[in-house]
Amino acid sequence: MCEANAYLVEGNDEKLIMEAVDTIEPDQDGVKLVNIFGEQKFVKGSIHAMFLVDHKILLKA
Repeated sequence: MCEANAYLVEGNDEKLIMEAVDTIEPDQDGVKLVNIFGEQKFVKGSIHAMFLVDHKILLKA
């Protein structure tokens, strides 16, 4: 499986916001996340880092 979990970075903490993310799409004010179940979430912010071996996406508001 190639999905990753998305986390919102808040200071030194990482808050899980979506599991099994399959698609990340940039938008004017942030990014749209879509998981393998078709669930969608919009996050105002940007990609901070991606660790694909660890299946981890970090977003920062």
